Amino acid sequence: MSSDSGQGIEKYIRSHLRSFTGYSASISPDTLAGKLDVPESDIIKMNANENPYGCSPRVLRALADGSRFSIYPDDGQQELRKLLAGYAGAPAERIVAGHGSNTLIDMLVRLFIGPGDEVINCVPTFDIYRFSTEICGGTIVSVPRDENYTVDVPGVISAITTDTRLIFLASPNNPTGNAIPRDDIIKIAETGVPLVLDEAYYEFYGETLVSLTERYTNLMILRSFSKWAGLAGLRIGYGIFPPRIADYLMAIKIPHNVSVVGEVAVRESLADLAYLQERVSDIVVERERLYQELQTIDWLKPFPSQANFVFCNVLRGNAREVFLELQRKGILVRYFAIPLLENSIRITVGKPEHTDALLDALREVRP
Repeated sequence: MSSDSGQGIEKYIRSHLRSFTGYSASISPDTLAGKLDVPESDIIKMNANENPYGCSPRVLRALADGSRFSIYPDDGQQELRKLLAGYAGAPAERIVAGHGSNTLIDMLVRLFIGPGDEVINCVPTFDIYRFSTEICGGTIVSVPRDENYTVDVPGVISAITTDTRLIFLASPNNPTGNAIPRDDIIKIAETGVPLVLDEAYYEFYGETLVSLTERYTNLMILRSFSKWAGLAGLRIGYGIFPPRIADYLMAIKIPHNVSVVGEVAVRESLADLAYLQERVSDIVVERERLYQELQTIDWLKPFPSQANFVFCNVLRGNAREVFLELQRKGILVRYFAIPLLENSIRITVGKPEHTDALLDALREVRP
């Protein structure tokens, strides 16, 4: 039997995904080899909020022993959940780990959202919330932040309907770097609607609402090892959930969703907290220097940040042209040209020498 000469296999695809817009990830240096004015080894990567100091040396030493790599990890995450409980200050039965916090976002959306269900999203923010919702056939209800990217709390509350199933809040927010005041988050939690608070950048901010998860049984908190612990390439995230939700997530997750390598990396990272916290402190100090220096460039408007990056509006010229000029010089940053983020760039905090190179390059740009 011949195939349909019209749509072919595409006619079997879910209709709402035929015009779906994917997530735009950052550029990897290896894709630029031979295309820039500098060799690949000299590229400075400041576009994906990674830790420039890398992971704990203990992780590297432990991963040299591959004796467990042929064995599946514990699907029940028993040891892993206990380790994370000790660090997060929450009972192990409330914790679920995943292959990055992205997968936990996806699992939560799959658990709560079906066609016609609504998710409140405080834009601009991390686009994975939109991404996962639309894949599941849910409806995004966007509540815009103000000109300083502050969450419109009355707007969020008034957007709640009988179809609302989830609210996403990122604090500190990606890509703008600002944190949400504790009282604002509490006001939204008091609505009773399931609330996901994404604390992926918690370690650079130092404030958390984990202690409120016992009081507000609709409050769920996500964390990541990608940034502070330098494990972006291993993809490890976790969340603190109401016990019953944790049970549901353990039931619906893909089996063995955290690798043996990931388990080892978490264990060794948590055994080397002093080292990692010192690197976090270095990044916070450099973040403040970067912010102050960016204020001296008259065509940029940097925003104060509580994360490991600084977000800037480009006041004169074109953000894409700035991005391309920096890229040609071997410095990778992120630029945005979408609603509410028009003509802006985001710069990951690097080492002091990275900041120096970036500033020199920016001062050569003539927008």
